[in-house]
Amino acid sequence: MTNKPLVSVVVPTFNSERFLERCLKSVKAQSYSNIEIIVIDNYSLDKTKEIANKNADLILVKGPERSSQVNFGVKHARGKYIYYIGSDFIIESQVIEEAVGKCEKEGFDAICIHNTSDPTISFWARVRKIERDCYEHDNLNVAARFLRKKVFELIGGFNESLVVAEDYDLQNKLISNDFKIGFLTSKEIHIGEPMNLAEIAAKHYYYGKTVKNFLDANPDLGKRQISPLRPAILRNLTNFAKHPILLIGFVVYQTVRYSAAGLGFLIAEINR
Repeated sequence: MTNKPLVSVVVPTFNSERFLERCLKSVKAQSYSNIEIIVIDNYSLDKTKEIANKNADLILVKGPERSSQVNFGVKHARGKYIYYIGSDFIIESQVIEEAVGKCEKEGFDAICIHNTSDPTISFWARVRKIERDCYEHDNLNVAARFLRKKVFELIGGFNESLVVAEDYDLQNKLISNDFKIGFLTSKEIHIGEPMNLAEIAAKHYYYGKTVKNFLDANPDLGKRQISPLRPAILRNLTNFAKHPILLIGFVVYQTVRYSAAGLGFLIAEINR
């Protein structure tokens, strides 16, 4: 028996065999011991379920998107705390122990965990890393991933109509309800970074088709949170100046990203 509060780690997946095993092994390697791992599979056609069977405590099947998957996982979670993590992330070994300590000892209701990128994956991963690291401890472009379960339930969990920026929407609900939000020094590392511009365009075209749902639900902060001209980027321009090739890459990345998302938005509007 342990007197440590149980943490339910909820992992939504879809055809995630490339990353899932590394993700779950990083959860199992945590310095904190009282953890249950819940994998919610979205009808995968690869070896996702096989990998989950070897590493998770509970496997569920739910779709169509991450928001509904996580909500479903939380309904089945036994923990005092919920930590939701994408299947294409790995986490440093102290993340959960540090997050529990922040909540138990300092009274936080939710915790933001900085996510950076693995720069060894591709040139575009290096571009993403320099961008992501601008948002560390930022007050606008962050989102809590570790929460008290009762807090998650009080704010209604994720808005299941959202496909993109559902984490920002959840963060905005935490802020509007005056919950106490903390930050960690330990990090998440994104290993599902794009290999080429085609992947970037396809992903953001898909997101662009539903971005209006997020903007309608978040009329005040929404535009600022998804804007290409973010204050955190402007504050960290010196970091880009030290790496001119990455700066050029970032301009290209942003152009492709927002052009594809804009096209998706226009197509969705035409088809309404």
